[in-house]
Amino acid sequence: MSPRDASIVLTGAAGGLGSAIARQLFDEGASLLLVGRSEGPLLALAQSLNAGARDRVRVDALVVDVTTEHGRAAIIDAAAARGANVLINNAAVAAFGPAQGLQADLARRVVDTNIAAPMLLTAGMLPMLLTRTQAQVLNIGSTLGSLGVPGFSAYAASKAALRIYSEALRRELADTRVRVQYYAPRAIDTAFNSPQVQAFNQATGSASDTPEVIARGVSRMLHSGSRQRFAGGFESIAARLNGLCPEWLDSAFAKHRRALMSLKFPSGASS
Repeated sequence: MSPRDASIVLTGAAGGLGSAIARQLFDEGASLLLVGRSEGPLLALAQSLNAGARDRVRVDALVVDVTTEHGRAAIIDAAAARGANVLINNAAVAAFGPAQGLQADLARRVVDTNIAAPMLLTAGMLPMLLTRTQAQVLNIGSTLGSLGVPGFSAYAASKAALRIYSEALRRELADTRVRVQYYAPRAIDTAFNSPQVQAFNQATGSASDTPEVIARGVSRMLHSGSRQRFAGGFESIAARLNGLCPEWLDSAFAKHRRALMSLKFPSGASS
């Protein structure tokens, strides 16, 4: 689908990646409903985009919590009012640190935001999307959802769940007009990464992309309608190899274990 034909609901729009996606798709002519919890940044982004809006482009902001039933209901109502035909599930919570330091509150937030919220929001929007001439659901995952890396056990588990959910939903809706897509970025240079993650990536030589690069990838997916993509050639190959024979790659993560052990975290906590 061309962004010019898209009325898009974008969750997590106030973050570094979300705002880059919003700007990219706005520049290509998409109508946008920006969703997020951070009122100041979200409204500032909408105001900035609307300042350069063309006649047919609409940018609205909705300050809600996508993990709540009330928040999702508000999103669905606003999406119906503007004739939305694309949902981009981008909202996410980060988690990094030794598995033994994972706290219950963070575990719940990771599950609620990274997997429960996109599943429930998609379920609520599907009756509307199924009536459109064409529609798309694009879930923003992670390479970590296909490649388990020390330190990211909780976050990777949530993205692995989102990947399998996307796959199952794509097959369930194969005979409908709704395309289901999954895009897996590698590390992104945004404030989403804590100082510990940045140090870990530097120590392990992990490659990263700017949010603008990933935003262009999201745009290409919308255009092409492709089912699944990974950012980064090496990461794409590693994820596929890991899917075939994961034990082959176990020894490749010795430096990641050492890097994780060398980092300092608050006592009994993950970042």
